[in-house]
Amino acid sequence: MMRAVWNGTVVAETPRTKRVEGNHYFPPESLRPEYVTASPTKTLCFWKGMARYYTLQADGAVNPDAAWYYPHPTPLARRIKNHVAFGHGVTVEGTRERATNKGG
Repeated sequence: MMRAVWNGTVVAETPRTKRVEGNHYFPPESLRPEYVTASPTKTLCFWKGMARYYTLQADGAVNPDAAWYYPHPTPLARRIKNHVAFGHGVTVEGTRERATNKGG
């Protein structure tokens, strides 16, 4: 299980992440919404597109723009659409589970 931890709080948890440029991108449903607030911040990545940000809040502390995602990525980055990566002191820990072949 992969976890994003900040200020002693698990803010996202999932069996698998997608790795891009050394970052683990968590599926949007893995976020714990009680710790995440949309930020007005946007930045542009030349190959992934326009990033949007989240601010984290846990145990009375605030970490502005500590997570980002691409709601409309370029075709090259489409596999991380809406997946969330973390920075600014957020620790990603755990081991990714291997994908299973569920063929018949």
